Amino acid sequence: MTSETIVIDTDPGQDDAVALLLAFASRELDLKAITTVAGNVPLALTTANALRIRELAGREDVPVHAGADRPLIFPLSTAEFVCGPDGLAGADLPPPRCKAEAGHAVEALIAILRAAPDDSVTLCPLGPLTNLALAFRLAPDVLGKVKRIALMGGALALGNITPAAEFNVHVDPHAAAIVFGCGRPIVMFGLGVTHQAIASHEQVARLLTFGNAAGKAVHSMLTRPRPGGLGTAGHPMHDPCVIAFLLWPELFSGRDCFVEVETGDGPLRGRTTIDWNGRLKQPANAFVVASVEAEALFEHMFARLATLP
Repeated sequence: MTSETIVIDTDPGQDDAVALLLAFASRELDLKAITTVAGNVPLALTTANALRIRELAGREDVPVHAGADRPLIFPLSTAEFVCGPDGLAGADLPPPRCKAEAGHAVEALIAILRAAPDDSVTLCPLGPLTNLALAFRLAPDVLGKVKRIALMGGALALGNITPAAEFNVHVDPHAAAIVFGCGRPIVMFGLGVTHQAIASHEQVARLLTFGNAAGKAVHSMLTRPRPGGLGTAGHPMHDPCVIAFLLWPELFSGRDCFVEVETGDGPLRGRTTIDWNGRLKQPANAFVVASVEAEALFEHMFARLATLP
């Protein structure tokens, strides 16, 4: 079995939690660390949530490092109205037994990358890109160690936090601009594809048949009341798409594009302008995923979640 070395940078969040569980359940992925960032909820809660999910999966061997508690420039915006006061509404998980590792997540990212062979580590950011941007600016020598960056963020069309912007990029557009300009291969999962990966309540009901704690927790998170439905009939699997792509790339399709991030503090803040048709004649800086075979995605993903404790 071929192994891929990854680091997950995250701000859990229900769909972040499912992405983490999918990674824990997949032996093809050598998860070196989880780094946390402020986003869906403040940093103390995203870090506690990463620890709670790690303990749910019985994977205390994977270190968790707390990172940036605010964006590079703008004040922090959070999304408790979506995720609940602690970020994991519906999970009904106890407080974590353990604490995060000492030291900052950015230091951990730099150390992991410096110790790795060239072109060997896949970075999987699922929240605002603050930690990655700081690491790349503080230690540009680590960029050569990055095989690719598979990220959830941006939108080909409408946003979800403003008409123009997706939440992760809107929270820290300056960090996103640094990452999209870093020169390493990027695979971008924006709202155009993640809103195709909608887990209906009927599909999610399968999770209760597994008889495991992870299945029960995911079922509860994905069937919790969501204000106004947030524009969908079920729960979008935004962040799990990133991990699923590493496991089953044949389920996804897209094209290489030039992506530019709006960093101004106006109504277009965080907009990702994606040159889908190559009109700007700029070199592509991301493979933009545009479609997913959602039924097959859920079949594969739920089969993996069934193997967890």
